[in-house]
Amino acid sequence: MNAERFNAYRIMWVIVLYDLPTETKTMRRAANLFRKRLEDDGFALFQFSIYIRHCPSRENAQVHIKRVKAILPKQGKVAIMSITDKQFGDIEIFFARTKEEPPPTFQQLELF
Repeated sequence: MNAERFNAYRIMWVIVLYDLPTETKTMRRAANLFRKRLEDDGFALFQFSIYIRHCPSRENAQVHIKRVKAILPKQGKVAIMSITDKQFGDIEIFFARTKEEPPPTFQQLELF
């Protein structure tokens, strides 16, 4: 097994941050459709209007970034960020001054 395959600097997290308008019914529908498509692609809610997805490699992260770009709504702001698993592991999360553990990382299994 290749040791670099599970390197914490190679495994990536894709983070999508967005602020979409919801003044009209059409805008709300577009915002809900964008959120639903993120969830359908495997993204999980991290915080309000912030979704994250674990990717086993940089190449896989690029695939999901392309998918997000393909579903961008016509209005609003969307930011896409990718960070390494090592950087994600250094995030400190607090809830009402109590430190919380970051979301669990996924174990990639290899079948022969």
